[in-house]
Amino acid sequence: MGQPDRETARIVLVTGPSGAGRSTAINVLEDCGFETIDNIPLSFIPRLFEGDAPLVRPLALGIDVRNRDFSVERLVELRDSLNKPDIDADLLYLDCSAEVLMRRYSETRRRHPMAPDESPSEGIAREKTLMGDLRARADILIDTSELTVHDLRAEMEGWFGNVTGQGMAVSVQSFSYKRGLPQGLDVVFDCRFLKNPHWEPELRPHTGLDPEVAAYVQADPRHGPFLEKVEDLLLMMLPACVEEGKAHFAIGFGCTGGKHRSVAVTETVSGALACEGWHVSIRHRELERRSAAPSSEQGVGAVPSGRKAG
Repeated sequence: MGQPDRETARIVLVTGPSGAGRSTAINVLEDCGFETIDNIPLSFIPRLFEGDAPLVRPLALGIDVRNRDFSVERLVELRDSLNKPDIDADLLYLDCSAEVLMRRYSETRRRHPMAPDESPSEGIAREKTLMGDLRARADILIDTSELTVHDLRAEMEGWFGNVTGQGMAVSVQSFSYKRGLPQGLDVVFDCRFLKNPHWEPELRPHTGLDPEVAAYVQADPRHGPFLEKVEDLLLMMLPACVEEGKAHFAIGFGCTGGKHRSVAVTETVSGALACEGWHVSIRHRELERRSAAPSSEQGVGAVPSGRKAG
């Protein structure tokens, strides 16, 4: 997807089966600068564009299959009618496998909206049948079956992070190699060669967010040259990525446990990039996993706002 035209208004219609992450996607779009309206009936949408007043911000509309006037054909026709020389309207479909949807409903013990008095599997099958044709006609398709809430946020920011003209979105995250590489990283740096605070009993309970741990990592004589080279490389790459039309650039720093070294380095590099004017969000995957409520690990129903650097 190329760079958006700032003279063209952007509209995103967000839909998909219940439990696939529509509410999360709407929240992320709001954080990206969109005006958002969720659960709006299709018949109300044309009224938003009556008169000559232009859209001040890009607009995201959440479409729920449960609305009484919902139909696949009507939604597609609406998308087509909104596409004009000065408006770019996309249909975003969030999909998810029936097995994962069933697990999410089982874990949360929620009733499925299309089968309130039956098994969630009945509602999932009913909704999948109803929306089957819509999936194939979507402009953007995101399958959330294997995504956590944080993975979905990164995916959404990749598609829509620069729509508001705020420039390319840059995310910097720490992770543990034991749990594998995060999805969607553009570049990865290994911090395991740095001196490990884990072997210091007084530092082990703390994280790279704590000043004493950060100071310990920074005291390694290899830390300074490493950071200098990494920052020089990124500051060379990022403008080139903007020129290529990239909307989102994801940077990862990994260490053994994702608790000390990679966290401290992520904080330092994020701050340096923010000082250079880049719009940077920070994520510490393993720290989030430790502190997340159970619902955050069960699917993509809700997601906290990403922390910004600077």
